Amino acid sequence: MKKTLLCLLSAGAFASAAHAGGFSRGEADTDILYEDGTVVIRSGATWVSPQREFETTGGVANDDGVFSEDYWIPSIAMKVKLHDRLACAFTYTQPFGADSNYGPDAQVAALLNGNNPYGYKGFDTNEYAATCDVNFEAGRGVFHVLGGGFIQDFSYTAHNVSNSYNSLLPSALRNRGGTLELDDSGSYGYRLGAAYEIKEYALRVQLMYRSQIDHETDSGSYSLDAFPIEREASGYGSLPQSLKLSVQTGVAPGWLVYGSVKWTDWSVLDALNYNIAGTNYQDVYNWRDGWTIQAGVAHAFTEKVAGTINVTWDKGVGTGADIMTDTWTVAAGAAIKAGPGELRFGAGISYMTEGSQSVAQGATYNATADGDWAYAVSGSYRISF
Repeated sequence: MKKTLLCLLSAGAFASAAHAGGFSRGEADTDILYEDGTVVIRSGATWVSPQREFETTGGVANDDGVFSEDYWIPSIAMKVKLHDRLACAFTYTQPFGADSNYGPDAQVAALLNGNNPYGYKGFDTNEYAATCDVNFEAGRGVFHVLGGGFIQDFSYTAHNVSNSYNSLLPSALRNRGGTLELDDSGSYGYRLGAAYEIKEYALRVQLMYRSQIDHETDSGSYSLDAFPIEREASGYGSLPQSLKLSVQTGVAPGWLVYGSVKWTDWSVLDALNYNIAGTNYQDVYNWRDGWTIQAGVAHAFTEKVAGTINVTWDKGVGTGADIMTDTWTVAAGAAIKAGPGELRFGAGISYMTEGSQSVAQGATYNATADGDWAYAVSGSYRISF
């Protein structure tokens, strides 16, 4: 039962972390390094549906409905044991992202403030990583030193339905929409960590650091919708470093408790800066640092079936330039030995607290939001050799 518990935690934890603060999405599955087997492979995905909508925009009721888009988070991991004291994991996930579609009420509010009325804004990232674990005996347990590097790409798209880049266009083409595209094919980062575990008690304490990534592109474009006119564009911005402390321990036969505290340096993202045909613009965020705290319990019902439930609180990072509020999540997961491997699945429900944004703080229009909900489901399958 102990092995079943130790292998379970990501089922519920991944579903709950999928709607963390800021633009956070997936985490690399480096926990696979602790699992038994010369080769271990796990593949899965999480679907998230955040139901965020505006209550008011520009001081009047907003009837646009949900503006936050559903998304998928893929996760692939393979551990290869090279020696009794050395193993490496090769992982893929999407660590950051955002997708929003804004309706006519929000667009009118932006126009009335003299700003670009965006119909869509979104970006995606992909992380390809290798993380290795060197371990050695230390007292009654094992001490682990973890480290590795990753490549993270970045792709940003924004479509404004009416154009206020008037200084760049002839008068006949003003007030027509266009699409901004920025791409960074890859920037490098690293993660470093340490852990101590006593398998006899299912005890593990881990501290993991992930570095900041600075993205920059000089090959972007801004294209008009109605005419074959394209302007050169460039942009730059930073995605944050983070530090996470994770703890788990057995408390009774078949029972395990776990928790984590994560700090994310979202204050580094004061704005996404971009340039179109020599003129500078910004998407202002002015975020503060984020904190994510999780606590949960897992239980092995049989040698083949285990379950977990956890609660997560994520501190809102918004300061008034947009609506990024506190989030509370309850998630549950299960692990079932099926066929040659193990099937995991989980689900979570999140409550996003009410909030507001204002032009005075950098927003393109004043807006409020009531408390909203988000939903997530995840599944994965693991095999080992």
